[in-house]
Amino acid sequence: MDSDTLPDESPAERRRQRVRTAILDAAERVFSKEGESGLSIRRLAEEIDYSPAAIYKYFGSKEELLDELKESFFERLMSTVDRAALTTLPFEARVRQCFAKYVETAIARPHHYAAAFASAADPGAGMNGTDCWEDFEKSHKGQAFMIVVGLVREGQEIGVFDTSFDPYIAAKSLWASMHGVALLLIHLPGFPGLLPPPDRGIDTARFVQFHAGLLFRSLCASPVSPVCSGHAE
Repeated sequence: MDSDTLPDESPAERRRQRVRTAILDAAERVFSKEGESGLSIRRLAEEIDYSPAAIYKYFGSKEELLDELKESFFERLMSTVDRAALTTLPFEARVRQCFAKYVETAIARPHHYAAAFASAADPGAGMNGTDCWEDFEKSHKGQAFMIVVGLVREGQEIGVFDTSFDPYIAAKSLWASMHGVALLLIHLPGFPGLLPPPDRGIDTARFVQFHAGLLFRSLCASPVSPVCSGHAE
C-alpha cells in the first residue's frame, strides 16, 4: 500500500469526528457570545444536549477545549495574513494589507483574540530555547509571526526597508503594535472617533488602514523613497 494513502475511516471514526466537530462548533458559539468565563463543560453540554461525561470523552478538560479553540483562531489568523502576503499587489500594498488584516481578524472575533493571549500562563512560552522555538514555529501563531519576518526580509532585499533592522526584532515590534491596536479597538470600539479635536475623528476601517500605512513607513530606509510616500487612505 502507498505509504501516503490513508485507509478509509470506519463508520465509528467518522461518527467520532462528527461529534468532536459538533462540540467545537458549539464551544465556539458559546465562546463568541459569553467569552472564556462563560464556557464550561456543563454549559456546553446544555448547548448541544449532551451529558458532560460524553464531552469528557473527547476533551479531558475545559483547558484542553480552550487550547483547541485558540489554535483554531490562530490558524484563521495565519491563513488570513498569509493570503494577504501572497497577493499580486505591489509590495507596499501587500504589507499594509497584512497589517490591516491582522487587526481586522482580531476585532472580528474579540473574545477569541483576547483570550488567546490573556490566558497564557507564560506569555513568552514557546519562544525561548531551541526546542521551544522550533515548536513555536510549527504552531499557527508561529507561522503568522514568520510571515511578518518574511515581509521585513523581502522589503530589505528589494531596498525598501532599512537593512539595519533585525527582521525578528522588527517583526516583534510590528506584532506588538498590531496587538496593541487590536486590543484597544476591542475594548474601545469607537476609539478612532473619540479623541479631540472633534473634527479629526475617523471610522475604524480608515484608522486601521492609516495605522498599517504608518507601520510600513516606519520600516522604510528613506522617508522620502517613492514607494514609502503613499498615502494611508
